[in-house]
Amino acid sequence: MDELIAQLAAKAGIEDAVAGKAVGVILDFLRKEGPADKVQALIDRIPGAGAVVGPTISSGSLDRLMGGGLMALGSKLMALGLGMGEIQNVARELLRFGRDRIGADQMGEIIAGTPGLRQFA
Repeated sequence: MDELIAQLAAKAGIEDAVAGKAVGVILDFLRKEGPADKVQALIDRIPGAGAVVGPTISSGSLDRLMGGGLMALGSKLMALGLGMGEIQNVARELLRFGRDRIGADQMGEIIAGTPGLRQFA
């Protein structure tokens, strides 16, 4: 997990703590919105990822207000202080990291099976 956080922080120009929280938010989104078995395989291949999925920004009412999905994800990431450019950099780097861990085919299935994710691929 430390390797991923360091890469995200460097590529997006953000602090490690923010990068760690962003990973948790994005993986939680993928777990809720994407193909469950493929996303779990990704989480299992990133040491320490299971610990950051879930204990992220409380979703409940924000998800309902934003309608859930990609809009709620964007709101959560913006609440961490990320701008649109940083969000795109973090998402793209996380997807690249995922491809390295589970392969392009499985990552492609996650991207194809998660509404709105294709724009970051």
